[in-house]
Amino acid sequence: MVPKTQKRVTSSDVAREAGVARSTVSYVLNRTPHQTIPDGTRRRVLDAAARLGYTPSAAARTLKRGRSDVVLCIVKPWPLGSASGLLLAELTAGFDAVGLTLVTHIEGAGVRGVEAVWNEIAPAAVLTYSPVDPDAERTMRAAGVQCVAVLFSGEPDGSARFVRPDARIGLLQAQHLVAAGHARIGYAYPEPPTLRDFAEPRLEGVRAACAEAGIAAPEVRTVALDAESAAAAIEHWRGMDDPVTAVCAYNDEVAQALIAGARLAGVGIPNDLAVIGADDIPTARLASPPLTTIAIDHAAEARRIVHDVTSALREGVAVEATDPADLFTTVVRESA
Repeated sequence: MVPKTQKRVTSSDVAREAGVARSTVSYVLNRTPHQTIPDGTRRRVLDAAARLGYTPSAAARTLKRGRSDVVLCIVKPWPLGSASGLLLAELTAGFDAVGLTLVTHIEGAGVRGVEAVWNEIAPAAVLTYSPVDPDAERTMRAAGVQCVAVLFSGEPDGSARFVRPDARIGLLQAQHLVAAGHARIGYAYPEPPTLRDFAEPRLEGVRAACAEAGIAAPEVRTVALDAESAAAAIEHWRGMDDPVTAVCAYNDEVAQALIAGARLAGVGIPNDLAVIGADDIPTARLASPPLTTIAIDHAAEARRIVHDVTSALREGVAVEATDPADLFTTVVRESA
């Protein structure tokens, strides 16, 4: 016997249950701005929707508006760690609070291309971590995508850009080490080539701080996330005619690899070699010794992005490149 298909609950059902007009239900459930609806009425609508198990039809909203309530975030196939995961979580919550849904698509072999994804979803906005080809951006906008924004790009031209000044991370790292009396600094570069877009600005910040202090440019070595690779880099730094006494690591994971490599190489941290990381991931404070690092205010970063994207959607204007407030803090522990 074929079971009966349950009838979908509609906004009219919710309106009858709550004793209000259907338009009121629409205003409440769609979080329509500039509507003066009493809190009691709003609560009655939400309670009725919950009792009936009402789920708004995304397809209907898309048909009505010509776009969905989705913000599509295109991510390269990076090794996603705690820091990037925290930012995506903050962005997800921030867009949800204004009635938008963040959908993350990781590019890579064996998955549909970006064009197929945004064509199917019909997003309100597209966020990418890479510059967008002008022809591709025009195609997106012609298809109804209202906002195309590039995250963390240092280039001043092209699409709207939310520039996070990652060079300041390297600058703060090196300034901390110089203030501690170190005159020969190394830089631990990450192994995955896909991290170049983040690593290069951080390295440039270290170089700038060294030049500002009148000391030699940092000695750069690539360090994989294993103790052997880190030990080899440390032996190189310590074996130089003018030995490196402190290292700026690309991030906390690379810094923790250096701590493990120092044990293999018989080098004490921080007495023989100071190490400073970046991102302040949860395990940084659990390292032995606890890791000095640069913390990033991901919540403030997400608020800025959400605010600028929603402003562009609401006002129908292009997002201007923004100069964010200081997002970084030096967290001093025992490794440097």
